[in-house]
Amino acid sequence: MLPCAKGAAFNSKLWEHKARCLRGTRVDLLQEIMAWSESASGAGIYWLNGIAGTGKSTIARTVARDCHDQKQLGASFFFSRGQGDLGHAAQFFTTLATQLASALSALKPYVCRAIAENPDISNQGLAEQWKHLIFQPLSKMKDVSFQSRLYILVIDALDECEDEKDIGLILQLLAEAKTLSTVQLKVFVTSRPETPIGHGFNTIPDAPQDFILHDIPQHIIQNDISIFLRQELGDIRRRVKVLPEEWPGESTIEHLCQKARGLFIYASTACRFIGDPDWLPDDSLIIILKDDYVGQSPTAELDDMYTKILMHAIASGARDKEKLSSQFRQIVGAIVILVDSLPPTILDRLLLLREGTIHVRLRCLHSILDIPKSQGSPIRLLHPSFRDFLLDQQRCKDPQFYIDKGEAHNQLFVSCLKLMSKHLKRDICNLQLPGALISNVEDGNVEKCIPLDVQYACRHWVYHVQQSTTKLYDNDPVHIFLRKHFLHWLEALSLIGKLHEGVLALKILESRLTVSDIITIYSHHLN
Repeated sequence: MLPCAKGAAFNSKLWEHKARCLRGTRVDLLQEIMAWSESASGAGIYWLNGIAGTGKSTIARTVARDCHDQKQLGASFFFSRGQGDLGHAAQFFTTLATQLASALSALKPYVCRAIAENPDISNQGLAEQWKHLIFQPLSKMKDVSFQSRLYILVIDALDECEDEKDIGLILQLLAEAKTLSTVQLKVFVTSRPETPIGHGFNTIPDAPQDFILHDIPQHIIQNDISIFLRQELGDIRRRVKVLPEEWPGESTIEHLCQKARGLFIYASTACRFIGDPDWLPDDSLIIILKDDYVGQSPTAELDDMYTKILMHAIASGARDKEKLSSQFRQIVGAIVILVDSLPPTILDRLLLLREGTIHVRLRCLHSILDIPKSQGSPIRLLHPSFRDFLLDQQRCKDPQFYIDKGEAHNQLFVSCLKLMSKHLKRDICNLQLPGALISNVEDGNVEKCIPLDVQYACRHWVYHVQQSTTKLYDNDPVHIFLRKHFLHWLEALSLIGKLHEGVLALKILESRLTVSDIITIYSHHLN
């Protein structure tokens, strides 16, 4: 069985409440994309690119759904930084292969045979996975009924993949799909117009059909945003019974359209803020519409709205604004750099905060964060543009909210180190049997002995060290931790089935430690 990235497919539960294009919007573009997807000729790859907030993922979900309904979808992978395996390419091709084998019944035996012949394939490089799990199995298909069929791979937010080298390699490998003779496979890709992706396309022989989303004529974008606003604000009016039938009025809708500057994320965030049940819609509208922001940047109005929402949250919270803004930077700073999203209770413990702190501090930020009602569900960003805003000092000009990325990683790594130092110990699950098999551990006992916050710390503390501004030196906290808990850490990783991650983490650490440091740490545990 191949490892699959949880939540990668367009119809995964993770994306259940994410919108698709409203009827009457993106009409010409969707027609062009579907015409490309149904044509045996033309480019093998369609690249839809646009700046953050222009609606790329919404279009990708719509295309994936339409192809799925027409039994034309081969597979889909929606990248998302901060969502575990969706933020990197380690399980990209294994996930696509699994979905393809499900969509093309004749392909499954060939994929199964490839796994049997290459049992370690999931640990091999991307090129090997593409070759053995997808390209060669598709090449060997003998069912002629599939030769005339077109299948589409939908890859969303490729720029959210962490490693730029992986992005370039993925594009080169996917371009090979056009050479298949047994089945016609096309690839629909969305991303921001980042240089590495553009360069990746330049290195493949077959140029993609591309469409620059933010170059659509302004009147067409404004019309689409107007349709969106009318529906969303209409829903708010129907939900809030006291609002008059004509609310919010044509001039207000037109004003919001102008402030959006072509960014759907502005319109959707504004509607979530206006529709927050804890505030009166008219009061929220006043905040949003106050003081038109004049700036050259296409995100100027969006940045201004994010600032207004954050200021509103701080003002509504309290007496000690300095303390509140400090906790905001600690909590939200962690949320935007986490390797994987965590529930509020787990994040409380990871950040060494009093239980319930995060739930209270974030309760006014439902318009920019996906804050679950259940304490067991993770907090997520509603859109990556909020992360971009917080981490960019040129955009987030208020020091109350600006997140220094290196410092945020530093704070999180320190919290991880303290948490592990407190919990890790020899024989943490009390097995009392050296060499005991993990399969012998009772169900639920591992999580009881190694809670999810400690598991996160064990798996990702080295990544946060790597991304931080921390300098390692003799007898620093990292050195002291490794001398005392090195084997305890490896044991915990083994018990949660992630020892291979520890091996990779050690390689990262070794690149930052001196030879004498490494000898000291290893010899300490051998004695």
